[in-house]
Amino acid sequence: MGSARRRAVLAVLTVSMVAAGGALVRHRLGASSWTSQSPAVATPRLLSVGPRLTSNETSQPLTLRGEHLVPGLSLELGPPLSRQLPLVVVDAAHAYARLPPDVVLPDDAPQVVVEVRLTGPGTGARPEGSARLTVVNDAVFTDPTAMVPSPDGRTLFIASAPTDTVFALDVGTGRVERLSTGDGPSALAAWTDGAGRPWLGVAHRHQAELWLYALDTPGRERRVLPAPSGAEGLTVDGPAGVAYVAERVRDRVHAVSLETGQVRWSVPVDPNPRALARWKDLLAVGSLQTGQLELLRQDDGARVATVAPGPGVAIVGGNTERFRAHVMGGKAPRFLVASERLGHVFMSSLGPNVGPNPQRMEVSANSGVSVVEPSRGVYVRHRGFGAGGTEGLALDDAAGLLYAADVGLGLVRVLDARALVSGDAAARGALLQEVAVMPPKGTPRIRPEGDFGRKGRAGEELHSGPSALALSPDASTLYVLNRFTRTVAMVDVREAKLGRARVVRQLPLETSRAQAKRRLGQVLYYVDLGRTGITCDGCHIEGHTGGVFYEKTQPNRIYRSTTLRGSRDTPPYFTPASHGSLADTASYVGARNRFHNPDPSPSEVEALSLFNALIVTPPNPYRTAEGSPLETVELPDGGVGRPAQGRALFEGRGGCVTCHPAPLYTLDQDVTTRGRYLDVGTPVALPLRLELQDLVPGAAAPSLVGAWDLWPLLTSATAGYAVEDDRLVVATRFPLRAVLESSGPKHGNASALTPEERNDLLAFLLTL
Repeated sequence: MGSARRRAVLAVLTVSMVAAGGALVRHRLGASSWTSQSPAVATPRLLSVGPRLTSNETSQPLTLRGEHLVPGLSLELGPPLSRQLPLVVVDAAHAYARLPPDVVLPDDAPQVVVEVRLTGPGTGARPEGSARLTVVNDAVFTDPTAMVPSPDGRTLFIASAPTDTVFALDVGTGRVERLSTGDGPSALAAWTDGAGRPWLGVAHRHQAELWLYALDTPGRERRVLPAPSGAEGLTVDGPAGVAYVAERVRDRVHAVSLETGQVRWSVPVDPNPRALARWKDLLAVGSLQTGQLELLRQDDGARVATVAPGPGVAIVGGNTERFRAHVMGGKAPRFLVASERLGHVFMSSLGPNVGPNPQRMEVSANSGVSVVEPSRGVYVRHRGFGAGGTEGLALDDAAGLLYAADVGLGLVRVLDARALVSGDAAARGALLQEVAVMPPKGTPRIRPEGDFGRKGRAGEELHSGPSALALSPDASTLYVLNRFTRTVAMVDVREAKLGRARVVRQLPLETSRAQAKRRLGQVLYYVDLGRTGITCDGCHIEGHTGGVFYEKTQPNRIYRSTTLRGSRDTPPYFTPASHGSLADTASYVGARNRFHNPDPSPSEVEALSLFNALIVTPPNPYRTAEGSPLETVELPDGGVGRPAQGRALFEGRGGCVTCHPAPLYTLDQDVTTRGRYLDVGTPVALPLRLELQDLVPGAAAPSLVGAWDLWPLLTSATAGYAVEDDRLVVATRFPLRAVLESSGPKHGNASALTPEERNDLLAFLLTL
C-alpha cells in the first residue's frame, strides 16, 4: 500500500471514528441500548446497499436503505473482509457509509462477494436483513495508460491509476522504480522550467493534488500543490510556470500556477475532457463524450473556437470515406499533438461520426488521425485506416514524422506529417510503415495461435496493446507503452522515413500474470481481431459512454452510447431489450463486431464477460468524508440545491421512485421488474434526417447511479444534443436539467415543482 493510500486510510478512519462517536452519543441520548429496548421498539432492518458493485481502488461511498434505522448502527462486512463500518443514519430509512481504501484482497482474486448486515452496540436482538456487496480487486490490476520521458530522455515515467503507481523506467539499464504517489495518478507531464530545472508533474483522479518532482535532486524531492479532483489531462508551460489540468468531476480546465498553486483561471468545457495540447497561445481540449475539440486562450481561458466535423468533411481512407456527406459530428479525441512548424494539431480518433444515410450504414468507426487547423478553428480532414483503434501520438516536428499507436491491432504507424496537412491526395499516401509490436514470449493468447493473421484477421501482435508513445530527445528512438503486456518497446526510427523502423528491445514494467482471465478480457475489449474497425471500446470508452451512433439494424436510429459501469446488475441489454446476460451480450456483440470472422469461442465469451462485469462506477464526488451526501451542492449551471430535500421530493411528490427505486434506481435491478419497455413521453429521436430513422417510442428506465458523469441522457440523446445545419451540436452540458425541465406528466411530476425544488431534486440526483 502506497503512502498516499495509507494517509487516505487514516483520514477515513479518523473521520469514521468521529462519526461513529457522534452516532453513539446521539444513540445514548435518544434511545436505550439494545439490551434494554422495549418490546414495542421495532427492530432495525437492512433492505439494500448500493451500489452493489464497488472497488478497492479508492475510498467508496455506500448508500443503505432500511427500516427503523437508528443512530449507533454499524455496517458489518462478512468474510473475507470481516470488518465494521460506522454509519451515518439520517432517518429511519436512510443511512450512509464509506468503504475505506485499505481493502486488501489476494492478487489473483478479481473480485469478492461479501454479505453485509447491520450491527449495533450491546448484546440484545440483532438487526435483521442482509445484502450482498461485490468488491472488485482493482488495487493490484496494473493498467499503464500514460507515459512521458524526462527532459534528458534517460527515464520514462508511466502511470497506472488503479494501483497508485508511477513507474520510473531507466531506458539504458531497464531498471524500474516505483515513485510514491497520491490516489489514482492519471495524468503526467515533464518539462524544464525557466531556470533550466527538470520537473515531473503528476495529477490524480481521486486526490485533489498536483505532485511536482524535482528531477535534479536526490530522491526526486517533491512539492504538493492543490489541484482539482478527477484529473484526466495535464500539460505544462514550463517557462511560464503554468499547469493546465482537465478534470471530469465538474468538466472544467484549470490553469494552475506552479509557483503558488493558485488557480489563474478555470473554465467549463465539454463533458469528460482529457486530451490536451498547446499550440502557440491556444490550448486544445478534447471531450471524450461530445467528440468536439475546444480551443481556449492560454492566458485567460477564453473560448476561441469549437471544432467538429460536419457534412462534407474530407475523409481519406477507411470505410466511411464514401459517407462524408452524412457526417453528423465527431468522435472522441483520444490524443492530441501540436505542430507549430506545420501550423496544425493532429488528433487520434475514430473519425467523423456518420449519421443517418440512405444505405443504412451503421457503426461508423474509422480509426485514424484527424487534422485540425487551429488558426482558423477548422477540422481539415481525417486520414482513416479502416481498422484498429488509434491512441497515442508522437511528433518529430523537425523530420515531419508522426507516429501513431494502434491499441486495437498491436501496431505503430509511421506517417508523413507534411503529407497529412498538404491535401487529400497527399494524405492518402501519408502512411509510410506499420510496425508490429509482438508480445513477449509466453504471453497468453485470446485464441489458439493458428487463428491469427489469416482470413484478413489481425496478427498475434494485438496482444500487446500499444497505447502511448514518446520520442527520445534526438528523435532516434520511439518508446511504445504496451498496456496489456505492461512493457515498453524501443523502436529504432532513424530510418523511419524509408519505412525501416524496427523494434529492437522490450523492457518489462512488471511480470505478474495475476488475474489472467481478466487480462484476456481486457485484450478482447480493446482489440480488433476481425479488422472491422469496431471494438467494445470504440462505443464504450474505457467502459463508459461514447457519445452517440447511428446503428442497431432494427430499429435503426441515433442512439446514445450507454455506460457499462455497474451494468452487470441491470440486465437486460439493448433497446428494445434483447439480451438477458453479459455472456449472451458478449457472444452476440463480439461476433457482430468481427463480422463473424471468427465467432467468439466460449473461453473468449467468459473472459470478456468477466472484464465487463468488473467495470465499476467511480466514487461519487458529491459525498462527504463519511459517505453521506453534501448538505448543499453547487449545480453545474449555477444555483444551489439541497440533496436531503431533493431525496424527499424524489421519493414523494416528484414521482421518480416508481421507475427508479433504490439502490440502483432502475427497475432492471430486480428480476421481478426488469425488462419493462416504457413510453414516458420523452423525445423519441434527434430531429436529424428523421426519414432515415426508425422511430420507435419507449425505453427501459436507466440506472441513475453515476448520473453526475453521464452525457448525453435519454435513449434518443436529446438531453444534451440538438441539431443545427444538418449536424449535431451541444445544447447543454447539464443534461439532468434538460430531462427534468422537458418532462411531461408521463415522466414523473417534475413540472409541478418550484424552481427551488427542482434544484433540490437535481442536487440529490448528482449524489447518487
